Amino acid sequence: MNLKRLYRGPWLWLLAIALMIIVVFNFSGVGGSSAPVKVDTSRVFSLIQQDQVRDAQIVDKEQRIELTTTDGEVYEAYWVDGQGQELAQQLQSNLEDGNLKGYDVDVPQDSVLVSLLFSFLPMIIIIAIFLFIMNQMQGGGSRVMNFGKSKAKLITKDTPKSTFADVAGADEAIEELQEIKEFLQNSAKFQSMGAKIPKGVLLYGPPGTGKTLLARAVAGEAGVPFYSISGSDFVEMFVGVGASRVRDLFEQAKANAPAIIFIDEIDAVGRHRGAGLGGGHDEREQTLNQMLVEMDGFDVKGGVILIAATNRPDILDPALLRPGRFDRQIVVDRPDLEGRKGILRVHAKGKPIDPAVDMDVIARRTPGFTGADLANVINEAALLTARAGRNQIDMATLEEAIDRVMAGPERKTRVMSDAEKKIIAYHEGGHALVAHALPNADPVHKVTILPRGRALGYTMTLPMEDKFLTTRSEMMDQLAMMLGGRTAEELVFHEPTTGAANDIDKATTLARNMVTEYGMSERLGARKFGDGNTEPFLGREMSHSRDYSEEIASIIDEEVRRLIESAHDEAWEILVEYREVLDNLVLGLLDKETLSKEEVLEIFAPVTKRPSRGSYKGYGKRLPSDKPPVLTPKELALMGPKDVEGLTGGGNGRSSWTGGAGGADAESAPEQGEEP
Repeated sequence: MNLKRLYRGPWLWLLAIALMIIVVFNFSGVGGSSAPVKVDTSRVFSLIQQDQVRDAQIVDKEQRIELTTTDGEVYEAYWVDGQGQELAQQLQSNLEDGNLKGYDVDVPQDSVLVSLLFSFLPMIIIIAIFLFIMNQMQGGGSRVMNFGKSKAKLITKDTPKSTFADVAGADEAIEELQEIKEFLQNSAKFQSMGAKIPKGVLLYGPPGTGKTLLARAVAGEAGVPFYSISGSDFVEMFVGVGASRVRDLFEQAKANAPAIIFIDEIDAVGRHRGAGLGGGHDEREQTLNQMLVEMDGFDVKGGVILIAATNRPDILDPALLRPGRFDRQIVVDRPDLEGRKGILRVHAKGKPIDPAVDMDVIARRTPGFTGADLANVINEAALLTARAGRNQIDMATLEEAIDRVMAGPERKTRVMSDAEKKIIAYHEGGHALVAHALPNADPVHKVTILPRGRALGYTMTLPMEDKFLTTRSEMMDQLAMMLGGRTAEELVFHEPTTGAANDIDKATTLARNMVTEYGMSERLGARKFGDGNTEPFLGREMSHSRDYSEEIASIIDEEVRRLIESAHDEAWEILVEYREVLDNLVLGLLDKETLSKEEVLEIFAPVTKRPSRGSYKGYGKRLPSDKPPVLTPKELALMGPKDVEGLTGGGNGRSSWTGGAGGADAESAPEQGEEP
């Protein structure tokens, strides 16, 4: 009998009911004569002695005697140890005297069916519990016998489709995936050139950049079977189940080739083998091994393309990333200005946007935002508009939605004393004034002392354009801007508060990175110190040996301290020089609580930008310190007017920094100042 069919149908319940009926009938004695009258054992002895017994039956195993009197009455009684032999002797004596018609000694045997039932009942109960647990783990239904089968969902024609038109801000990724679609639809075009279909495409980038959306767009565009599954669906508590599911998934895809398999969050199953405490995870590693074999093993499976997405490519096993498995590795990064414009227009479709809203301004207002952040901005604006009972989403609502996404909702119920408001106002004013006075800091966009999220107030600076590199001068100005709030507290109140904790943390991290990662220390030069990765679960060693001496460690600490103190001194000079401007800014904040960019610029009108920093001496061992580097005519022709001006002014030109572009993976933070 098919056990799967038995479990799914009513046969299991019918079998259980039949077994219960057999047990009841067996123990109740259905089908026998009328029930005997139960009497005491002494009465039985008396009836035997008075020769009133016609028939008798002794059930030895149950220590029971059942007798029929000469009057036709039926009695039964039970005896204790020692009485059974005496009863048998008296019955034998009466039988010999002819007073007893007959008697019988019965040793009853259990029913074979009942014996089998009680023998296998524990096993049946254990199997039933196991099936129940497996059914619950598999999500109910009829999947209890299919725990080794793939959980991938096949995208059908009836499924709502996303297309490449629904994706914005990822033009390079769309171009690569468009080629995959064309290969599936017209493989002869590529095969005529001897090109082979790519086996795997890895989409990686920060969370919220649209990797899964791109995969859905491929499913909508491809017109071939598309199997979607999560990496965590392979890993179960039973060793070997994940590998079985991988085999089943690829067999299904191969049977319907050409086909696409999409694995979301592949890092759940593709982590570096042998990583972590105890040497790794057997089930996950067996699953990964099977996936490696299926992608590019001895048994080649053609016509199946694997698309995977992850935001942790650094922890994936190297064997998974090599060419022949993932031939394409596509970065899906945060969108640039044009990408943000396109994403905002996609999410604004179908929503009542005020015609006066300029999405280009919103795009410039949101540097560093991912596609998910921008979608959240539009959705928050729609919610705020509906809450206020308005019919259109206006510019002010979108500005408020951006603030909510960046710093959280405004905390109107928090009541602060006038003294605390004054401290917060000077703290944020210090950030804003230092940022405005420095030549390489981003322009101040907004200053507020209203609590929002975890911040008691914040100063927002926005870059004029998207930046992908950060110079040493810009980092030094960032340090001074971060310490501007703490410096203002010291200048005005002559003691610091706990409000600068986050600023100090960020400033220390930036200064240490400048020394140990970016090679921006004049004393230590262009060297990297330390690994920076201390997690043993990412395929790394449990302990890390420091690759520099105690003397170098002391110099690193001195350099970090020197950078922070230099930034602190510069912030102090600015605030002392423009103390009156700082006081005016604080008065405006205490009056209005929030100052816009235009209001801040009006207050900062007397402030003059500080001159650019002096030459960086990191390369000075090869050139005289009082002379700029010698440039060839070709190099001069490639430089712009600002670069040439920096050279002649001895400031922020090539003389400031001649290092390569490898270290500064800088992203413009939308919010530079933090809460006091």
